Amino acid sequence: MTTQTAKLGIPSRSPAALLRRYNPLHKPRTAIVMILVILALWPGAVGQVTRGLMHDAYVGVSVFVAATLMLVYGSERFFNVNLGDFLRRQTFLQIPIAALLGMSPGCAGAIIVTSAYSSGNVTLGALVAALTGTMGDAAFLLIATKPLTAAVILPLSLVAGIVTGLIVDRFHKKHIPGRANASCELGVRIGKIRRRDKLFAAIAVPGLGLGLLDAFQVVPSPLMVTIGMAIALAGMALILLIWLISPMQAISHPDDPALTRATEETAFITIWVLVAYLGYGYIEAFSGLDIGALFSTVAIAMPLIGVLIGFIPGCGPQILVATLYINGVVPFSALIANAISNDGDALFPAIALNPKAALLATIYTSFPALVLGYAFYFFAPGFLN
Repeated sequence: MTTQTAKLGIPSRSPAALLRRYNPLHKPRTAIVMILVILALWPGAVGQVTRGLMHDAYVGVSVFVAATLMLVYGSERFFNVNLGDFLRRQTFLQIPIAALLGMSPGCAGAIIVTSAYSSGNVTLGALVAALTGTMGDAAFLLIATKPLTAAVILPLSLVAGIVTGLIVDRFHKKHIPGRANASCELGVRIGKIRRRDKLFAAIAVPGLGLGLLDAFQVVPSPLMVTIGMAIALAGMALILLIWLISPMQAISHPDDPALTRATEETAFITIWVLVAYLGYGYIEAFSGLDIGALFSTVAIAMPLIGVLIGFIPGCGPQILVATLYINGVVPFSALIANAISNDGDALFPAIALNPKAALLATIYTSFPALVLGYAFYFFAPGFLN
């Protein structure tokens, strides 16, 4: 019997069957994909700008995210890492391990801690440490495109998680009971490497080569520009198709092959990145507004805005913030405030399993987010901007 989805309670089947019958996101995904295809095919400046932005999103972000995901998930499979089991056997080291699980790229580590808290195996401080430490899928985006920033922000999130978790456990020792008989699965298990995964890798490898050439500012020939555009648009078209028929909500199953997980999660992350690229690019190309200058007029509110966006469940809004930072639109102070306050996709199972604890933990994560966000705003305003 295949793994059952937590939300729908049904066995996973072929993607086509899931698309037709089970995936509640089918209709909005179809509408989004159709709009993107129409914009890309639109004649004149709109189509040209859209295709250029799709190229930039694929070559500049997607291929690096895919490579990072393969490295992380491949290492997990090779070394047979299972920090969740180790966490359940700990007492004294629970909070540091929970923060480390939260800091690990993606949302799976934070979800493991969320489930462990609901089962009474860890303290509220450990839950807060994990949610404070996690940056969700936005961490993959940052590692792939701004490794220096990631090297700063992830350790800071880890330390903030540990300190906040210890403070919470010092004053809040009572366990908050969750919903009776509530359960949570990480995601639908696909179970094998599919043809689309192999095709995705076949296009991503030359795409990664193009991304590296672009990163090292190698000036391509006109022929290479044409080939690069064709590869990028083919890769983006495949990503749109994979996302459209995907049985995954946002989180891949940890028992799936690394390539399958990388394919699914790259598609999910790319959609949000593309939305940010298109929104920013259209405004810049057709309105004449300087978004960076506009945000600079409310610079003092940016860390607070980052925290408030972090309250939104899911990784999508956080990926948008990271994308805006990568494009120089929002400052580092807003990024770190968002990174610490956001709980990624871990907030969905937290709400399902234990809504009271989820709300309290989310409130607790806002304090270190505000402290660090405004510390960088006032004392290091130009740091990594």
